[in-house]
Amino acid sequence: MRSVFGLVLIAGLALAGFAVYMVQGRMAVYQSALAEERAGRNEVATVPVFVATRTLAYGERLTAEDVRAVDWPMNAVPEGAFVDANVLFPEDQRDPRYVRRAMEKDEPLMAIKITEPGEEVGVISRLERGMRAFAISVDVASGVSGFLRPGDHVDVYWTGDVDDSRGEVTKLIQTRIKLIAVDQSASKDETETRIARTVTVAVNPQQVAALAQAQSTGQLTLSLVGFDDETIAEAIEIDQRMLLGLPEEAPQQVRQDQPMPEERVCTIRTRRGAEVANIVIPCTN
Repeated sequence: MRSVFGLVLIAGLALAGFAVYMVQGRMAVYQSALAEERAGRNEVATVPVFVATRTLAYGERLTAEDVRAVDWPMNAVPEGAFVDANVLFPEDQRDPRYVRRAMEKDEPLMAIKITEPGEEVGVISRLERGMRAFAISVDVASGVSGFLRPGDHVDVYWTGDVDDSRGEVTKLIQTRIKLIAVDQSASKDETETRIARTVTVAVNPQQVAALAQAQSTGQLTLSLVGFDDETIAEAIEIDQRMLLGLPEEAPQQVRQDQPMPEERVCTIRTRRGAEVANIVIPCTN
C-alpha cells in the first residue's frame, strides 16, 4: 500500500515539474516576442501644446486659467501653436492678450488666433466695465479737420433751437469723452490725416441717451482736448444775443399811471309801446 502511494506521489511530482517546465517555456517565448515587438516599434515623441480649457469668444481677455498643456505628437504640432508657457505669457510683459478668433474647448492656441501682449483686438477690447460705444456723425468742420485719433479726448457741443426767443443756442453737453474708433479703425498708430464720417466714443448709458437726443435734435461739434490737459470745462451756453453783445429785452410791464381800457358794453334798442329801452347783450365783434 505504501509502495503504491509512493509511486502516485512520484508521478504527481513529475507531472507538476513538467507543467512548470512548459509554463516557463511559454513565458520565455512570450517575453521574447514582446521584446522583438518593442524593438521593432518606433516610440512617438510628444511635446506639450497649449489648448483652450473652455470656449473662447472674440474679444475676450486671455488668462492663464483659460489654457492647459497637453502632450501632442511632435510631428503633428500645428504651425504657430504655443509650446512654451513663457512665450504665451511672458513674465516681463504685463499687458494682456485678447482672443482674435473664437476657439472651442481643447482647440490648440495659435498665434493667428490671439493678439500680441498689449495689442488691442478692436473696439470691444477698449470698453471698460459699464461703458458703451456710441457713434457720432461728423464732417470736416465738426470733426476737427480730420485730426482725431483713437485714444483722444474731446468735448461735445450741441447747437440747436430752443423754445424761446433766443434763436439758436450752442451748449457744452459732454466733456473729455474718449474716442475709441474713427470710422472703422481702432488703431492708434495711424498717422495719415483723413476726414472721418463717424467717430465712436466710450460713454456710460446715461451719456448715450443724452448724445442720442442731442444728435437727433441739433448739430454736434467736437473740440479736441490737449494730451495732458486734465482741466474740466465749465458749463457753457451761448445764444445769438450773447454772441453779438445785444442787450436782453426787458419784459413789458403795465405802467401804473396808464388808464385801464374801458370795458366794452354792447346793447340793443327795443321799443315797448311808447317807451324805448336799451338791453345789454354779449358783444360779438
